Formats: sequence, structure tokens, C-alpha cells
Amino acid sequence: MTRLFRRIAAMPASLFLLAAPASAEAPEPWQMGFQKAASPIMEETVWFHDWFLMPIITAISLFVLALLLICVWRFRESANPKPSTRSHNTPLEILWTLIPALILIAIAVPSFRLLERQLVIPEPDLTIKATGHQWYWTYEYPDHKVEFDANLIPEEKLKKDQIRLLSTDNPVVVPVGATVRVIITASDVIHAWAVPAFGVKADAVPGRLNETWFRADRIGAFYGQCSELCGTRHAYMPIEVQVLSKEGFLRWLARAKRESAAAAAQKTETKTGGEES
Repeated sequence: MTRLFRRIAAMPASLFLLAAPASAEAPEPWQMGFQKAASPIMEETVWFHDWFLMPIITAISLFVLALLLICVWRFRESANPKPSTRSHNTPLEILWTLIPALILIAIAVPSFRLLERQLVIPEPDLTIKATGHQWYWTYEYPDHKVEFDANLIPEEKLKKDQIRLLSTDNPVVVPVGATVRVIITASDVIHAWAVPAFGVKADAVPGRLNETWFRADRIGAFYGQCSELCGTRHAYMPIEVQVLSKEGFLRWLARAKRESAAAAAQKTETKTGGEES
């Protein structure tokens, strides 16, 4: 066993997910729990899982374990050479039907409340359309006439502050504290747009529009991945969201508008030149 641990420790770090920079929310090596919440929905999700469900689940598991141990000890063959012929106990059967039903009702109330908050989208400050392709994302800001593709940055081109398999050449950019509606679709097969720190995950289905929303409550870089098996390069179409201050977002938006306009003009010029020739 010691030799096995030494071999694992000697493995190159590239075999595992690399740790994210301090300002980023990304998976960490050997991570077991949620990423740190960065939106109200994710904060409520973490509370529901860690502080509401887990105590209930733990209590039920310990109670069942205690019953099993009691049964194993009290009703073992050596202590009961003559087995009992009792077939049922009506009060006990009523209790073990009602108590689980009440527990499920108690779980359902905050669960449905959280589900409603996820599905009912408040008035958005910004709308983004995300289209999944094999194997990259196209993002549009329809209210601002901005459009760009986001591709994985190859490992050999990564900069110091970029993360292997998660950083993209054109991240999504949003302002902190803004309610962002994300309209999601796909051009070929089913993909899924998911960012764990925001508590969002929605399928991108060809020919259909899904929508979700988030409100980032702090500045930083946040990462996700396509979460629906979509082909050979499924693991290579990450999602990167850069959350900026409102002033920083406006500066980025002005630059993005100029770049989108220039790209559209070049595309039109190329198309016109091709038709003339």
C-alpha cells in the first residue's frame, strides 16, 4: 500500500486537474464537495445540501445502522434457538409509513422553493445566447450586437494564469451583480451549458431554446464544461465566465462591439469578393 501511495505521489500533475488561480473558481485536485458558491442560487443549493439534507440523511443512516446492529445481536441464532412466529405489528407498520412520508414532505418544501427560484427568471439586466457546436461554444449578446466563438486554449499555448482544459480564447464576460439570462441551444447534437459555481446547468438541444439565469456576486473567473456527452471531443469544450466590475464590463463591451463590427464587415467583404469573382 505504501508503494502504491508513492507511485501516485510521483505521477505528473498533468494527469489530474490543475489547481486554479486564487481568483478563479474551478475544480481542484481530489475535490469532493461543491465549489465555493458565487451566486444566490448556488448559495441556497449548498445550504440545502450541506445543512438541510445531510443532517437528515446522516440521522436516518445512523438510525438504520443501529436497528441492524440490534437485530443482529438480539436475534442471533444462539440467543433465539426457537424462532419467533410473529408476522406483523400494526402500530409499527403505521409508524414506518407515516414518518418517512413526513420526512419527504419536509424535504419537498425547500426543494420546490429552490426549483422555482431556478426556473422563474427575474427581469434580466443582460441576455446572452449560448450555442453549442462540436466542439466549441458561440456566444451572442443580442442587445449589443456582439458575437464570438469560444474555443479551448491548447495546452502548449496556455499562459501562466490560464487553466488546462478550462480556459478559453474568448471567455463570456458579465458585470458583477447583474441578472444574466442565458438562452441555450445547439447546432448539431445535444450539449449542456453548466457552471457549478453559479449553480446553473441546462441542456443545449438542436432546434429548441432553453434558458437559465445567474447573478454573480463577486468578481473573478468561473469555469464549467459541456455536461452532455456530445462526441469525441466532449471533454474539450469548456466554459469560462469572467465577472468584471460594471465599469470594466462597459470597457470590454465597447471593445467587443468594435471587434464584432470589424469581423462582420470583413465577412461581408469576403463574401462579396467571392461572388464577384
